[in-house]
Amino acid sequence: MSKLSVLERHYQQHKEDHRLETRHGKVEFTVSMKFIHDYLPADKNCKVLDIGAGTGRYSLALCSEGYDVTAVELVKSNLDVLRSKHSPVKTWQGNALDLHFLEDNTFDLTLLFGPLYHLHENAEKLKALSEAKRVTKSGGVILAAYLMNEYSLFSFCFKENRIAELMKSGAVSKDFKVCAKNDELYDYMRLEDIDRLNSEAGLERLTIFSPDGMSDYMRKELNSMTEESFKLFIDYQLQAAERKDLLGAGSHTVDVLKVTKP
Repeated sequence: MSKLSVLERHYQQHKEDHRLETRHGKVEFTVSMKFIHDYLPADKNCKVLDIGAGTGRYSLALCSEGYDVTAVELVKSNLDVLRSKHSPVKTWQGNALDLHFLEDNTFDLTLLFGPLYHLHENAEKLKALSEAKRVTKSGGVILAAYLMNEYSLFSFCFKENRIAELMKSGAVSKDFKVCAKNDELYDYMRLEDIDRLNSEAGLERLTIFSPDGMSDYMRKELNSMTEESFKLFIDYQLQAAERKDLLGAGSHTVDVLKVTKP
């Protein structure tokens, strides 16, 4: 089965609209939007690109605030949902590895929130970052999201009591790195992997944060919290998102990168 078919099947079964409306999804969305606003230019005429836009949760929110938003999404069913909202968001069906339909130096802020989860090879990740860099203006900002190794290790290896068999099969290395195969849906990163990619792509980190922290580990507990407790959890994650002692333990990490060109 092709990677596109795997992605299409996944997003048909697991609706992205629903995920970001769950409590753990609301933590991720709220914290991510806070950092997006931190790095958006004050000028509402600035241009925003959302690569791997899914069903448009971020694109639609930013467009509703008056920003000029372009969304690129590979999976047609996701794009159909986005287009059904009849928003002014400009939409393209396309691949993060090839944005030939977008001109160089066009966007002030670029979101790369989905594609890097699904790209396994270092060269593919580097290509996606390079394409995002190409279409972003010098002095602009890219927010690139990754799925983290330790989250996968804890949630799917130790918690499910599969760690021994997975290490014997080579699916997890001796230093506890998840070794995802190219035909699997997700790839997982550590902070040192992200640092290496930045160096290779010639991108400068402004900050790095965890949008969800422990929320993915605490889905059941979040769902049973009072509204007051849940609000305090979001307040906590807003404050803790950049804490170095917690980075990498959550399910996602978002790297905020400055684009500099000759």
